[in-house]
Amino acid sequence: MDLLKTVGKRSFLSEVIYVVLNLLLAAALLVAVLVVNVPWPALGLVLLSKWRIFAVRSRYWGANIRANLIDIIVGVGMVIFLYSANGDLVVQIILTVLYAGWLLLIKPRSKRAYVAAQALIGLVVGIGSIVQISPLLPSSVVVIAAWLVGYSAARHILSVQHESHINFLSLLWGFVVAEVMWLTYHWTIGYAVFGSLQLSQAMVIIAALSFVAERTYTSFHRNGHVQSNDVVLPALLSLSVIGVLLVVFGRAATI
Repeated sequence: MDLLKTVGKRSFLSEVIYVVLNLLLAAALLVAVLVVNVPWPALGLVLLSKWRIFAVRSRYWGANIRANLIDIIVGVGMVIFLYSANGDLVVQIILTVLYAGWLLLIKPRSKRAYVAAQALIGLVVGIGSIVQISPLLPSSVVVIAAWLVGYSAARHILSVQHESHINFLSLLWGFVVAEVMWLTYHWTIGYAVFGSLQLSQAMVIIAALSFVAERTYTSFHRNGHVQSNDVVLPALLSLSVIGVLLVVFGRAATI
C-alpha cells in the first residue's frame, strides 16, 4: 500500500511539473518577444524545448523529428504571430493562452479526433505564419516551407491509420499545398483579425482542401471505396467557404 501511495504521489507530482513547465514555456515565449523585440530567442526556446528528440540513439532522431514536426510548426508559428502582433499586448496574451491550451489540452491527446485536430491546427498555424512573413521571403522559401507544413500535417493524420503508403501520400499532399502557395504567392489576400495579424485566403483554401481530402481518404480507408455521402457535405461546405471568401470578401486588402 505504501508503494501504491508513493507511485500515486509521484504521478501527481510529475503531472504538476508537466503543467508548470508548459505554462512557463508559453509565458517565456511572450516575455522573450516583449523584452528582446526580435523573434530569435523565442524560436530558440521552442527548439530547446524539443531536446528529448535527441536524448536517444542517433538512429531514432529522424523518426523523432517527424513525430514532433507538428508541435514544432505550431511553436514556431506562434512565435511569428507573437512577433507580428508587437505593440498589441492583449492580442499577444490571447495568443499565449491559446498556445498554452495547445500544449496542455490538445497536443498530449492520442485519440483519432484529437490527432486530426492537431494536424489541422498545425496546418492552419503553419500556413498562416508563412503567409504572415511571406513579403520578407523569396517565393522559393515560401513554397518549400508550405510543402513541409503540408507534408507534416498529412503524415500526422495518416500515422493513426497505419497507412502503408504514408510516405508517398504525405509527400503528395505536401506538393499540393506547395502548389497552392505558389499560385497564391503573388495574389495573397488577407482579412484583418487582430491588428497586424491577418487571415489569409491561401490558408483558408488549403485548410478547406485538406478537410475534403481527409474525409475522402477516411471514407476510402473505412469502406474500400469513396462513398458520396461521406464526401458531398464536406465538399459543399468547403466550396461554400471558398466561394464566400472569393466573391463576398473580394475587396479585402492584399497582404
